[in-house]
Amino acid sequence: MIRFQQNARPRNDTPSHLFAVGQRVRMKSRVGLVQKTAELFEITSRLPVKDGSPQYRIRNEMETHERVTTEDNLEAADNPAV
Repeated sequence: MIRFQQNARPRNDTPSHLFAVGQRVRMKSRVGLVQKTAELFEITSRLPVKDGSPQYRIRNEMETHERVTTEDNLEAADNPAV
């Protein structure tokens, strides 16, 4: 038998986006990849959650294309470079 709690708050398992459209971000450095910590990207749009992490469309002004990445690959540009 399933019991429901009265006045229970709805469950929200979907994580919210940390970064805003227009915000400057940096890709986190990864071992084995060329480090481009000085390369800044701008959030151009928020995308749905993938595998528990919010996604973003980002763009670097020096590139002619946009990228799609998850939030766990990004850090705010005001953080010091690693």
